[in-house]
Amino acid sequence: MRDPLAEPSDLIRSVSRALRVLEAVGRAPRGLTVKQIARRCELTVATTYHLVRTLAYEGYVIRREDGTYIVGLEVADRYRELVAAFRGPPAVGEALRRAAVETGYSHYLGRFVGAQVAVTASADGLRSPYLEDLVPGFDEGAHATALGKALLATLTPDQRFRYLKEFGMRPFTSATITTIEGFEADLAVGDRRGMHLEIGQYRQGLACAAVMVNADKDVERRVAIACALPAAEMMTSARVVRAKLLTAARAVAEAMTGPEHPGC
Repeated sequence: MRDPLAEPSDLIRSVSRALRVLEAVGRAPRGLTVKQIARRCELTVATTYHLVRTLAYEGYVIRREDGTYIVGLEVADRYRELVAAFRGPPAVGEALRRAAVETGYSHYLGRFVGAQVAVTASADGLRSPYLEDLVPGFDEGAHATALGKALLATLTPDQRFRYLKEFGMRPFTSATITTIEGFEADLAVGDRRGMHLEIGQYRQGLACAAVMVNADKDVERRVAIACALPAAEMMTSARVVRAKLLTAARAVAEAMTGPEHPGC
């Protein structure tokens, strides 16, 4: 939800309205009519009609024969560009895929994007449960994922407190830590272990482990790597998982600072 107090004085309202229309259409996979869009966006039908026609012309929405509008292919193009920008040099993606193939576990990279923890790259492993929502751009549940824990552990206690207060601590499962005190204790254990874990906190039957790739002074340049595996395997293989994660972290770090892409 947008904060009305943070609205810029030079806000271009036509652009803002067009984005609201696009968001409304994107949340309705079966499509929406112009009148439905107008109601959901609290706009007049005439204004909505002009916005929809413009978005359709640019390819961001598509009008179907029944008069409803769905998301257009230009959105997919922008998403592919976002994924490429988040991932960084191609060598980073190759290092991540290699780790997924060698271990059989799905691997993920994450960092702070706009002060929020987000998944920035992923590679599926055949032995990991499929997680349809953990894709580049996913920015929820940092308190319940190992990736989020590793990154939040690099903040000061005050910074973490503000983060958790702002984004909340949703109980994804009965095992999710939902108090700041409990979260701080969990991070302390992870720091001593040299690897942050979650077992069944984000999804029942699933476990994730994460370590840092780098801990740059600049918060938004800090990168963590995580892997997901069946919870039962984590219970018996934590040391092996940590060793392999550290190896993958070194490979990703080298890919990020290679001669072709210094300082990435």
